[in-house]
Amino acid sequence: MITVFIFLAVLLLITLGVAAYETYMERKVAAFMQDRIGPDRAGPFGILQPLADGGKMFMKEDFVPANANRWLYFLGPAIAMTTALLTGVVIPWGGTLTIGDFTMNMQAADPEIGILYVFAMVSIGVYGIMLGGWASNNKFALLGAIRAASQMVSYELAMGLSIVALVLHTGTLSLGGIVDQQLDGLWNVVYQPLGFLLFIVCAFAECNRAPFDLAECETELVGGYHTEFSSMKLGFYLFAEYVNMFISSAVMATLFFGGYDIPFFDQAGRTEWWVTALGTGMFFGKIVFFIFVFMWIRWTLPRFRYDQLMNLGWKKLIPLAILNILLTGGWYHLKPYIFK
Repeated sequence: MITVFIFLAVLLLITLGVAAYETYMERKVAAFMQDRIGPDRAGPFGILQPLADGGKMFMKEDFVPANANRWLYFLGPAIAMTTALLTGVVIPWGGTLTIGDFTMNMQAADPEIGILYVFAMVSIGVYGIMLGGWASNNKFALLGAIRAASQMVSYELAMGLSIVALVLHTGTLSLGGIVDQQLDGLWNVVYQPLGFLLFIVCAFAECNRAPFDLAECETELVGGYHTEFSSMKLGFYLFAEYVNMFISSAVMATLFFGGYDIPFFDQAGRTEWWVTALGTGMFFGKIVFFIFVFMWIRWTLPRFRYDQLMNLGWKKLIPLAILNILLTGGWYHLKPYIFK
């Protein structure tokens, strides 16, 4: 039990640290793609810029709009941040770490319904956005919250259907079990390329990232659902977005790219500390790659119109996800007859 609390504390610190430095990475990636320098004043190469941003958030004036629903106004960003952090507890960040007599599993919890838990936390997160938009009593914030809710509901359907085909292939909802299967064979992206493509597109929409950032479209809605927020309440919303991006990248690496599996290295059943550390490092390398993809897409593609967003979700992604389920189910039904 003590080791679980230690692991959760370390995981919390790592998640917050990664989310903070994702802002730095985002600015540097944007600067590189736009032939600029990016942050370069706070510390060498601007490496302390996230700390400066955090200090600014703490020191900014914290106000509550006169006609806001005070309790829900505070509850919105708290829900958004809490659900974002809770999602990571079921992700296997590595194998079993063994140093002498000390043993620690690099996964806080491995329920049989791990994927469903992730979807539950993602679904609850939309309440944080809805409460923040409605409670601030601002029409632009309310429109942003309505957009975010309808967008998340629409794309959660396609994302859930893309996972159904993966579950048909793996036969388990446990994230640890899915990674264990990939340790002994090919990664799931080889068997489910269409499912991965659907999942990553839906992940962009679930994280409110460009080109699906209609909920905070500054050209139409000032700042969207967090227009009336300041200080660390605004910081919670901004941090929650980057935490969600980090967790989404971890989930994609877990489900489709072997999790902590090291290519061309047999690590199944091995508990040496350096093997576990190497696998965890490989896992974080995959996460950083997907975070870069998130940023690359943001600074490459223009924002969708809202009707295009809905048409893509309902008329393109959901039919493709259903087709993927039928093809996967048909293959496993016919496979015994083909290879008998």
